[in-house]
Amino acid sequence: MTDIIISLTVEDIRFPTSLEKDGSDAMNKAPDYSCPYVSISTQSGISGNGITFTVGRGNNIVCEAIKLLSHLVVGQDFNSIVKDFGTFWRTLTSEDQIRWLGPEKGVMHLAVAAITNAIWDMWAKRESKPLWKLLVDLEPEQLVSTIDFRYITDSLTKEEAISILTEMKSGKAGREEEMKLAGYPAYTTSCAWLGYSDDKIERLCKEAQAQGFTRFKMKVGSDLEDDKRRAKILRQTMGPDNLLMVDANQKWEVQEAIDWMRELVHFNITWIEEPTSPDDVLGHAEIAKALKPLGIGVATGEQCQNRVMFKQFLKAGAMQFCQIDSCRLGGVSENIAVILLAKKYGVPVCPHAGGVGLCEYVQHLSIFDYICVSGSLEKRMIEYTDHLHEHFETPCKIRDGCYIAPEVPGYSIDMKQDSRAAFCWPDGHVWRDLIQKGLYKE
Repeated sequence: MTDIIISLTVEDIRFPTSLEKDGSDAMNKAPDYSCPYVSISTQSGISGNGITFTVGRGNNIVCEAIKLLSHLVVGQDFNSIVKDFGTFWRTLTSEDQIRWLGPEKGVMHLAVAAITNAIWDMWAKRESKPLWKLLVDLEPEQLVSTIDFRYITDSLTKEEAISILTEMKSGKAGREEEMKLAGYPAYTTSCAWLGYSDDKIERLCKEAQAQGFTRFKMKVGSDLEDDKRRAKILRQTMGPDNLLMVDANQKWEVQEAIDWMRELVHFNITWIEEPTSPDDVLGHAEIAKALKPLGIGVATGEQCQNRVMFKQFLKAGAMQFCQIDSCRLGGVSENIAVILLAKKYGVPVCPHAGGVGLCEYVQHLSIFDYICVSGSLEKRMIEYTDHLHEHFETPCKIRDGCYIAPEVPGYSIDMKQDSRAAFCWPDGHVWRDLIQKGLYKE
C-alpha cells in the first residue's frame, strides 16, 4: 500500500539570543539561534517535523534550499522511502545541477538534514516509538540499509557495520533500562559563554553543580590572559575533580593552538574543541600529537561537513573525541554512519548540541550509540545548554546531569504553535516589536 507525501512546508524560526550574548564565542560574537522548521505530511495523515540549525541571517538561505529540494520529496511514497532510505537519501544529495553546490556540504547539506530528520520523525511516530527506540529495534540489516556508504567503504563496509550491530545485541535490554532510569551523561556549556561576566560564570557554575553537573565547558580563544582568569574562576568553583573542556571555535592557527593550550594545561583540561579550521585534518592531527603528552585531547565535528571528512579525521588520529552534529551532517542516517566509523576506530562520540533543538535531537543518537554500538559510557558525554527548550512540546529531560531517555514517539522536535507564531521571521510579534524598537532590521 502506498502513502504519498502530499506537502512539505518550511518556516523561518529565529530567536534573539544575541541580546543576552547567549551562545557567544570567539568566532560567533552575537548569534541568534535559528532553525528552518520543516513539516511533511502524507495522504494518510502521517506527519513529521524536522529542523536544521543556523545562527541568524543564514536561515533565509537554508529555507530557500529546502524549497529547492522539495520536489524530490513531494509525490514520493513514504513507505517506499523507509524501505530503502539509503537510496532516497542519495537522491537528495545527487540531483545533477544541485549537487554542484556541494557536494554533500554547506547550505544544501543543512537542507538535506532538515528534510530527512522530518522523515525519520514521521517514521518513529508511525511506529509509536521515540526515535532512539525505533533505531534500537530495527534489525541490523534494515538499519544499515538507511546509510549511503559511498566514499567510506575503504574504512567501513556494510558487512562490517552489520557485524558491529549484531555483536552488540547481547545486553541491549539492560542498557536500554539504564538509559530510561539513569540516563546519558551530559556536560554543560551554559556557564561560560565568552560574553558572560565573571560573576555570572561563577553563579551559573554553582547552579549547574546543584543540578548534578560534573562536566563543564568554557569558550576560549580571544585573549589568553582573559582565558586564564576565566578558567581559574571555573576551576576554583567546580573543584579539582570535575571535568573541564575548552572550545576555541576555529579561532587559531595550528601552532597558535598548541602554544595557547600549553598555557592552559595546569587547569587540567580534558579537550580542546575546534582549535583551528574544521576542514584541516592534518592541522588537527598535528595539534593532537603535540598535546597528547599534556593529557589534552582534540575534539571536533560540529562543522565537519560529512561522513567522508569524519573518516579522514578518524583515520589520521586527528580527533580523540568525535562530535557529531544532528543537523550539520545529512540527518540521522549519516550520523549513524559516523557513529559506526567512530566505533571501528575506538573514538568516543560526544555530540555537539546547544543551539535550538540540538539537545532534543542528539540525545536519541547517543542513546542509540550506547545501546547498539559502543556499549560504553567511558569518556562519553552529550553537550547541554539550558536555552530555548521551553519552545518544544517534549523538551529534553535532564536529571542529575544526565539526559533521560525520551518516551514520546518521534524525534522530540515538535515546536509549540505559539512559539512558531511569535518567533517566525520577520512577521512574528517578537521580531516585529524588536524591529520597531530599532534593535533589528528586516
